[in-house]
Amino acid sequence: MSAITGAGSPVSEILARDEQLFLKEWIENIHSSVRSSGSISEADLRAQCLKFFSFFRAGLDSTGASNPENSCWGELRGLLAEISKSRAVQGFTPTETATFVLSFKEPLFRRLGEEVRDPKLLSDQIWGASELLDAFGLYTTEVFLKTREEIIRRAQEDMLELSTPVVKLWDGILALPLIGTLDSARTQVVMETLLEAIVTTNSKVAIIDITGVPTVDTVVAQHLLKTVTAARLMGADCIISGIRPQIAQTIVHLGINLLDVTSKATLRDAFALALERTGQQLVQGGNS
Repeated sequence: MSAITGAGSPVSEILARDEQLFLKEWIENIHSSVRSSGSISEADLRAQCLKFFSFFRAGLDSTGASNPENSCWGELRGLLAEISKSRAVQGFTPTETATFVLSFKEPLFRRLGEEVRDPKLLSDQIWGASELLDAFGLYTTEVFLKTREEIIRRAQEDMLELSTPVVKLWDGILALPLIGTLDSARTQVVMETLLEAIVTTNSKVAIIDITGVPTVDTVVAQHLLKTVTAARLMGADCIISGIRPQIAQTIVHLGINLLDVTSKATLRDAFALALERTGQQLVQGGNS
């Protein structure tokens, strides 16, 4: 990487001499380069630009700061990480986030072209500054994407939890209605949610209703068996309800062994069996 360090370098002198006008032009470039899909106040943007400007100057004036991984850039990288994370939440795009850094080039390079007459020195200064700013721009994108992935992962986990509600139907009887595809990740959430509910309510019977599950193949059947086995280990019997004729035919055709699992066609039938197993019954009250 080309060295542009030292308090006497052309880049450092330009930034030291022309701070306010430079900041004004840089902020104008940021506004003109993005479509403003995110939301940030003008005061916050100016504060971020001022901090970047200050940390960038300090890094340039430090020995060895031409390396973007150098400890001299610690404050700047910390600032960029904070900015990138906030923009991921505020609705900006990765391009808009990186533009915060990359738009710094235009006012800097224009000033270098106007003031540096030596072609070799001008080339070195522009190349060194470009390498630094490109590295920091890529860094903002990396932090942004990691933050966005974390946000998406958390949202998916929340959706999984919301899509697997455990309902207490009666004393000692739980129901777990499943809707949609049952994959490995969701099965884990199903088992954890059901087992926690069994312990919390001290239930003896759990009804797993698959009326809303579109298809049952070998993988789905294995997931159901794992859930049933886990519930049994916790002392609760499981009943699978909602097995439609098409699903029953598929199970037989695939040779899936569900002989050890109690199943019923409807949730009502499963609930009646659960009442019987827990020694309870519904009595229809008459008119007095």
